Amino acid sequence: MKQLLKHIAILFIAFISLNTYAQKNNFKGYRIEGDTIVFSFNKNDYTKATYDFDGDKYDFDDFDIKNVVVSGEFNNWSKNKWYMTKVDEDKYELRKSIHDFTDEFSWEFKFVINNSFWAEPSKKDGNITKATKNGRKIYGVYNLKMYLAHPNEKGNAHFKLKGFKDAKKVIVAGSFNKWNESLFKMKKVEDGWELTLKIKPGVYEYRFIVDGKWMEDPSNIHKVKNEFSEYNSLIDIKEYTAFKLRGYTNAKKVVLSGTFNNWNEHDFVMRKMDYGWKYVLPLSGGKHHYKFIVDGKWVLDPNNAVKEYDDNGHVNSVCMIK
Repeated sequence: MKQLLKHIAILFIAFISLNTYAQKNNFKGYRIEGDTIVFSFNKNDYTKATYDFDGDKYDFDDFDIKNVVVSGEFNNWSKNKWYMTKVDEDKYELRKSIHDFTDEFSWEFKFVINNSFWAEPSKKDGNITKATKNGRKIYGVYNLKMYLAHPNEKGNAHFKLKGFKDAKKVIVAGSFNKWNESLFKMKKVEDGWELTLKIKPGVYEYRFIVDGKWMEDPSNIHKVKNEFSEYNSLIDIKEYTAFKLRGYTNAKKVVLSGTFNNWNEHDFVMRKMDYGWKYVLPLSGGKHHYKFIVDGKWVLDPNNAVKEYDDNGHVNSVCMIK
């Protein structure tokens, strides 16, 4: 019994430690849950707010909070568009799909109280940047920063650098984080260093920084020459996408064809389902044209309203991966 209680205590401590670690790695003002960005405002995290009309600073205790708005580069710093929902006495939240944002890696933002008071984050917060006006930094004023690429053990991009056991710090930097030299620190493991990120689908360049020295990924044969006559490694993040053609249950054979397979008429034979036909394949980020070939006849996707002409004047269905 004592041994069982000991094991339970160890598991409980480990659970608390993991949760504490995860919370420490959450950036202030937002978190990412799958494909959803959750903006989170807690008035206890702020002491000062700047009045929009005259620039004076006020204590949070000087006014009652009637509403909170998320304002940033992604909505042209609007003070009356992205209203948050009150979840308890001190907290407000707003949930947005990650697809509401473009391919920009990072965004600056702030919280606006009563459409007039800009909540001021502290210099000690981890994801802040100095605010600018007309290209000049404003002393003592900071914006929060949101990153669309982020560490996630269940992410879709795994980086591994073998060896370098004596290194003190290893960073992975690339086009997915605007080559930030400090943001993504890799974790030391038995045979080297590793880090898993969640990144939007696309093709990215990257390098490792080992104790300040830049290098390509020695285990990745895919690379491109950079402006320093060295090489950046390449990674292609793909997303598994299901193509479905409903109906046509009497067809003998249905093939999926598109720009992703050079319009091959034979390779992607679809699987027959109760509702029709299905085929799943990994796609890189971007726009893909496609059609179905039903018993030799080319057919547009009847359940996809998005269509475009190609360079040859043909109309195709369109699939966007972002």
